[in-house]
Amino acid sequence: MKKFFLLLTLITCGFSFSQQTDFLKIKKYKISNLNDEIKETSGLNILNGKLYTFNDSGNTPELFEISKTTGKVLNILKTDAKNTDWEALTNDGSHFYIGDFGNNDGSRRHLKIYKIPFINDSLKNNQIREILFHYPEQTDYISHYWKTDFDAEAMVYANGKIHLFTKEWISKATAHYVIDPDIYDKQDAVKTEAFDTGFMVTDAAYFENKLYLVGYTKKTEVFLNIFAETSPGIFFKDAPKHYYLGSSLSIGQIEGIAVDDSGIYISGEKFRSPLGSTKPAFYFIPKEKLRD
Repeated sequence: MKKFFLLLTLITCGFSFSQQTDFLKIKKYKISNLNDEIKETSGLNILNGKLYTFNDSGNTPELFEISKTTGKVLNILKTDAKNTDWEALTNDGSHFYIGDFGNNDGSRRHLKIYKIPFINDSLKNNQIREILFHYPEQTDYISHYWKTDFDAEAMVYANGKIHLFTKEWISKATAHYVIDPDIYDKQDAVKTEAFDTGFMVTDAAYFENKLYLVGYTKKTEVFLNIFAETSPGIFFKDAPKHYYLGSSLSIGQIEGIAVDDSGIYISGEKFRSPLGSTKPAFYFIPKEKLRD
């Protein structure tokens, strides 16, 4: 459902850094190309020290455990959930939450997050619950591909809530919505704050009271913002650390981020353009490479 169209603006490759930017080009931190099984990786998440990913729309409803050191697939977890357009993955320590809310044409009314218990490295498919929600601010559901601010590909679990971050094709910003993971009737996603990222957010991670947002622009620029949580569930009060990671032309279409004590894991799906193509790739940035 989501195939990026950077080719429309590839010819104008001038950079437009509106924030103070550090350069952290991740090409030198590449671990491997990803296997074809996960060539459309669309998110990353760590649970019990293990790293998981998945493919987006049009693919099988499976989670893949991958090696942190090689990116190779170690295990496949099949689900009974439907993959309409999976875009994000997070967990609360005992459940995975799979965000089936891709909405890049703005017409989708049935947004959901699958909540699946995870016990002894096994998904309990007979206990899947659906968390249904909508954006109260959205009033237009006419299909306009890549012209909506109500797409989303990023969420984290923190402070007992699900925090969703929109991918805004028009505004090139993000809105932070909060969703209750224990309500199963359709609920309003509650907008709490917004931030002018200057890029479209494609994944998020939360670790040690910091929020990590990764994404790209139509000019193929890939960025990472790191926000400090100033109070529970509030991330956008202070300016973030802002990193330029490279161009999609060389590092791929970056779609996944996960963080632990050792550093940052990043995944990108295959990227095609008139100027060339890149294979799906896996990166690891050691913690000490990030500037304080």
